[in-house]
Amino acid sequence: MSTQTYKKGSSWAALPWLGPALILIFGFVLWPMVELFLMSFRKVSVSGLIKGWAGLDNYRALLDNSDLAGTLKRTLIWLVVIVFFTMAISLPLAQLMNAKFRGQKFLRYSIIVPWAASLVITATSSKWILDPYYGILNTILIDLRIIKEPIDLLGDPKSAFICLLVVGILVSLPFTSYVLLAGLQSIPQDILEAAKVDGAGHWKGYWAIIFPLLRPAFLVGAVINAVYVFNSFPIIWVMTTGGPGYETDTTTTFAYKIAFRDQDIGQSASLAVGNFLIILVFIMLFLKLSKWKELDQQ
Repeated sequence: MSTQTYKKGSSWAALPWLGPALILIFGFVLWPMVELFLMSFRKVSVSGLIKGWAGLDNYRALLDNSDLAGTLKRTLIWLVVIVFFTMAISLPLAQLMNAKFRGQKFLRYSIIVPWAASLVITATSSKWILDPYYGILNTILIDLRIIKEPIDLLGDPKSAFICLLVVGILVSLPFTSYVLLAGLQSIPQDILEAAKVDGAGHWKGYWAIIFPLLRPAFLVGAVINAVYVFNSFPIIWVMTTGGPGYETDTTTTFAYKIAFRDQDIGQSASLAVGNFLIILVFIMLFLKLSKWKELDQQ
């Protein structure tokens, strides 16, 4: 039997194993995306009935929406601020988890456990902590006489968005910290020992040797975190529902409001298509970085 025939047979033999996965990908990923794309060009009634072809009317209505500009600005701030501070804090946190000291396991468990909790639970807990009348934060500040009366932090758009950013950073830390920890543990110890023999100090050895070797894990963690943060819905919706008004909305919660509050499925679908294209850019960047990491290892 020729090599070509053997390879062809091997490909068909793998089909029963790949078939279920391919069906799931087509049925739950590709087909819904095709329907979403088509929906953005259709007229859809309040009850969900397709009334015909709308062309670019949904996209024009979206661009004419007076709340879109502010939502895009907040989405950019939401993405950049959370990813930047998450990676900046995760780097020393991963270094601390990688160090050998008594209580190392407790530190690792205490960081990973909050990440295992549901985002809805985390957001709900944060909302109650910040409650102006029953929240523990206002109680502590009043007892310490820092403030005289309760402050509704989630009632003011500026302070509410800052609180959302803080919660977004806190829930993003565990994943990125463990990605960087895995990157630190993959660095060969003989390289670090050779650097010490050559007289490299802690700071010089870190920035000249450890950080360059950690760069692939750092970038991959940043890209995955960006996708996670961009799609974040529970934190904003549970804590503020995008309010007051639309003042704390990102594109994800804004699309939800357009669909279920304004009853404009077509306009919401067109915004969702835009979100999908942005996520696609992140995915392509992630694949490129993953390939680059493999080349570096070779």
